[in-house]
Amino acid sequence: MDQSLVKAQKYCAYQERSQQEVRDKLYTFGLHKNQVEELISRLISDGFLKEERFAIAYATGKFRTKKWGVVKIRQALKEKKVSEPLIVLALNEIDPHEYLAVLQKLVRQKQKTLKEPNIFKRNYKLAQYCISHGFETELVWEVIRSENEND
Repeated sequence: MDQSLVKAQKYCAYQERSQQEVRDKLYTFGLHKNQVEELISRLISDGFLKEERFAIAYATGKFRTKKWGVVKIRQALKEKKVSEPLIVLALNEIDPHEYLAVLQKLVRQKQKTLKEPNIFKRNYKLAQYCISHGFETELVWEVIRSENEND
């Protein structure tokens, strides 16, 4: 059990982890449910594991490095079994001005690569691209319209 705790501490110290990620890792050590939950409690009390810290680091990291929108980030956090209040808290850490700037840049970059002559089809492809990155549909169309007005 002590060896498992040390391994788990190293696993958590390397990068922020969700409780579910740590739980899954502990099960690979061959531990039983009560042992896993005891270790999770210990990691939390020792400060190695904090779901809030993980959620914020994950959300801001995916936004800044991969240019993901809030829809995609929210879905990924749900898959990691992060609670809704913590998801909301993490998404609020993303600066709205920076978020809009990233979406505008994404639209401009993709516009340069699209060869579609029909503006409606081009805008549709552009919107689908941005939506697939996790940006909200309404916001995507708003940015596309404003970019078209600026052309």
